[in-house]
Amino acid sequence: MSAGTVPSTRHDAWAELDVTTAASLDVEAVLARLGISREGVSGTQARERLQAVGPNAVRTHQARRLAVLARQLRSPLLILLALTAIASYFLGEPADALIIGAILTASVGLGFFNEYRAERSAQALHSQIRHTCVVRRDGRPQPVDVTGVVPGDIVELGLGQIVPADLRLISVEGLECEESVLTGESMPVAKSIAPVRPGAPLAELSSCALMGSVVRAGSGTAVAVATGGRAEFGKIALGLGHRHPDTEFQVGLSRFSMLLVRVAAVLTVTIFIVNLLLHRPLIDALLFSLAIAVGISPQLLPAVVSTGLAAGTRRLAQRKVLVKRLVCIEDLGDIEVLFTDKTGTLTEGGISLMRSLGPDGTPADEPLKLGLLCNEAAVAAGRVAGGNPLDVALWQAPAAAVLGPTLAPYRRLAVLPFDHERRIVSVVVEHEGRRTLITKGAPEAVLARCTDVPPEVTATLAAESAAGNRVVAVAERPAPESLQITLADECDLVLRGLLVFLDPPKTGASHALERLADLGITVKVLTGDNPAVAARLCADLGLPGGRVATGQDVAAADDDGLAALIDRSTVFARVTPEQKARIVRVQRGSGLDVAFLGDGVNDALALHAADVGISVETATDAAKDAADVLLLEKDLNVLADGVMEGRRIFANTMKYVLMGTSSNFGNMFSAAGASLVLGFLPMLPSQILLSNLLYDTSQLAIPTDKVDPEQVARPARWNMKLIQRFMLFFGPLSSLFDFATFAVMLGIFHAGPALFRTGWFVESLATQTLVIFAIRTRRSPFFRSHPSLPLVVATLGVVLIGMVLPLTPVAQLLGFVPLPGPYFLALAVMVALYLGLIEVGKHWFYRALPVVPAGRERAAGHRTHRRAGRFTTAHRIRRHRSDPGYG
Repeated sequence: MSAGTVPSTRHDAWAELDVTTAASLDVEAVLARLGISREGVSGTQARERLQAVGPNAVRTHQARRLAVLARQLRSPLLILLALTAIASYFLGEPADALIIGAILTASVGLGFFNEYRAERSAQALHSQIRHTCVVRRDGRPQPVDVTGVVPGDIVELGLGQIVPADLRLISVEGLECEESVLTGESMPVAKSIAPVRPGAPLAELSSCALMGSVVRAGSGTAVAVATGGRAEFGKIALGLGHRHPDTEFQVGLSRFSMLLVRVAAVLTVTIFIVNLLLHRPLIDALLFSLAIAVGISPQLLPAVVSTGLAAGTRRLAQRKVLVKRLVCIEDLGDIEVLFTDKTGTLTEGGISLMRSLGPDGTPADEPLKLGLLCNEAAVAAGRVAGGNPLDVALWQAPAAAVLGPTLAPYRRLAVLPFDHERRIVSVVVEHEGRRTLITKGAPEAVLARCTDVPPEVTATLAAESAAGNRVVAVAERPAPESLQITLADECDLVLRGLLVFLDPPKTGASHALERLADLGITVKVLTGDNPAVAARLCADLGLPGGRVATGQDVAAADDDGLAALIDRSTVFARVTPEQKARIVRVQRGSGLDVAFLGDGVNDALALHAADVGISVETATDAAKDAADVLLLEKDLNVLADGVMEGRRIFANTMKYVLMGTSSNFGNMFSAAGASLVLGFLPMLPSQILLSNLLYDTSQLAIPTDKVDPEQVARPARWNMKLIQRFMLFFGPLSSLFDFATFAVMLGIFHAGPALFRTGWFVESLATQTLVIFAIRTRRSPFFRSHPSLPLVVATLGVVLIGMVLPLTPVAQLLGFVPLPGPYFLALAVMVALYLGLIEVGKHWFYRALPVVPAGRERAAGHRTHRRAGRFTTAHRIRRHRSDPGYG
């Protein structure tokens, strides 16, 4: 038995304990049920328990071949066509059946290969995102991945941390947790170690910290009771299912697919009935009708989109942007308003102390000395190891090295930590038997608690703020007799001076703001800093002028008033975390896509409220967890790169969509028309499927294509009216040249069935493939925009294959015959005329576009799904028998 452990009454008793039961037991009883001591589990025990209950996860992100293959095969049209081909095999047409089967197999294989490759990219993306927590194993603290936490682990909780499992608290120091993701209650819940009554509801489990909640204040130590699907949050997440709510982009894809399915259904039924009325063989009519339906269906749309998104993640990673889910790339491209914090984004983030001033505005060391005593930075052996940037800057000041030895006789007795409501921190120190309360924080907060404020202070504050410098005030008073500081003790203070800090504008921030403005993104600043300081910084960086609103203005306005305030304000200063979130929500209510960039605990609420939450790799756990996108460098230029990539991928996806609604629809419409007037099928089912396969192969190069700057200059959204209008306008143009081909083949070349089908196959493939060069750009003529080399090679290669096929040994098997030489001259003329007509139509079509719909709605459970992303593993989750859905 490992040191520090105690035996349990049953081998797996530790696996049967739930948080509700643990909350009603005292700490020692819980530890006994879990079979451990306060030293936690050993490394060996952790491995055994992980093997027994599985990873601490409620999501699995693993590329599975069978799942991808199943998605390729689930098309009812493909299944029906395959069954019909099998039937035709047994009814005496084995060659046609085998050809159709081979083409279907190749089509499914092409889609499978590309989608599976994209899934692997997504899995690799997920593996880059790690969430850790500190647990005590083998008697010492060590970081572990949250998915590796097991029942019995002793977990250390700190400010901003996401609680990694259902925990029974062992010790607390002012611990408060925000549990809205579980209980819906937005106010933080104070925690203690005292047991609660048996059967208490989740909202009353004050002796426990629940998986998925956020530590909003204080710290604590706790033991893990339930993990994964056995935790309360895990049960909720599993109940919502594994599929994340669709984004606007995914909804648009689904609507587009359904549009083509409806069109295909109408064409299929109509063509089938007409062919039966013309007394054509049942099997031939059915195969031809189904081939038409397959031809217009967007079979490779998922593969094209997934390939584009996977390639986009690689390009974004090179640009130091990491997205948590592939579809977040599209969300980035939709951004219209960006709310951002100031420090480290618009400024260098390297805060340094400029000067220490007395109450009269003259240099003095006492404010710095008091600031070092009233300080929450982690200091070891005289060296600062981390903490609040302002506190760290005090210790890094040259004068601190001189004052440091004089602080040794002081003993800190109590602390009332900083919070974003008070905007101050207070400590009680003792020196030579005298106890003093020292308070440090935002000048207006400190001055409001002082008994007498010299008039010089106001002038000094105004001058420093106007210069763009950050100022902290320091005051003191005799300490109360009790060592427990309360809010009531922060009064009757005597001002001792001001500490002035410099945080210069970031190099390149002005250029980044210009880039975002050129992308149609309005940038607004949300900060807890002084209004004058924030206004000066924005003016220096060239942000558009506007009103500087304060937290008081936000609190005084209702939602309508706040919406108006947002429109005319560029800076919101001295705002609380709740006010940041409210500003984001109200702005979203105006129909705009809103992003929020933040990295602190106080930013988590706003990150959750935004359409796109953006944080940085060095952010707190709460901020990183709430974000959809992580910047590996806190730079707005990096964000601008991400926005450009998102819009580029959307633009390329729309190229495929518009291709599918014009040339595909036109060709299938032509086939339907031809079948009405010809005495034979205008194209064999196998030829239709082969044409579709070759066409789709060329379209897989679309994600590599270049995009014109004007196409990414503004956000774009799905617009089904635009797509439908495009289909109905350009589809018939395509059909005109198909009918011209019919006339040429019948009137000039006097073609029989085989020659007619060969000629139309080549013309149809050439026009529907080459039209990408005209549709891919709104510029006219289209050669003013240069496509990517892979797209050119793929497109011309497919056209060449189509022209050469009738000359190959497989031509007879496919029903093709060699085409006469003059046909290719006619083909060249028709293609040139077709592209010219498309150019004329494009110029007219884009003169007046339908209004693009604004806004989007988040699906129910969005925040829970996003939080669940933290508890995701790349390995298959094995459920314990007590988990929801087990068995």
